[in-house]
Amino acid sequence: MRITPRKLNAFKLLKLPSAYLCGVRTKSIDAKSCVVTVRHRWINQNPFRSMFWAVQGMAAEFSTGALMMSKIKSSGKQMSMLVVSNKAIFTKKATGKITFTCNDGHLIDETIIRAIEIGEGQTLWMTSVGVNEEGTEVSTFHFEWSIKLKG
Repeated sequence: MRITPRKLNAFKLLKLPSAYLCGVRTKSIDAKSCVVTVRHRWINQNPFRSMFWAVQGMAAEFSTGALMMSKIKSSGKQMSMLVVSNKAIFTKKATGKITFTCNDGHLIDETIIRAIEIGEGQTLWMTSVGVNEEGTEVSTFHFEWSIKLKG
């Protein structure tokens, strides 16, 4: 069974309701990248009338995590995954529709292969860049993911 944007959005509704209610939606996913959007609205704004940083973080993390889930599923192996660290940079007020893109599919492939060959947990840093409707970067998130074979 393939992971699709529709399945990921249903997953959010059931397993991550706060992200779903805040408007985090997966737009596309393939072997190389995952695109997630979120629109600035009353429910996800801060007192300064822009998108709350944590909502941006949910969308950014989901773009990296969905790609990771898809790659693990494709590997046919049972693996656990966990964010162990993150950092973020905010460069512009986030208003309107923000699109987060992670293009790190190739890094996941390499890390899964290493984890299987070595039999030990591995970590990798993944990046998700958020841009507004004008194409201006508003934030960049870096997540350090840990993966490990189960059993």
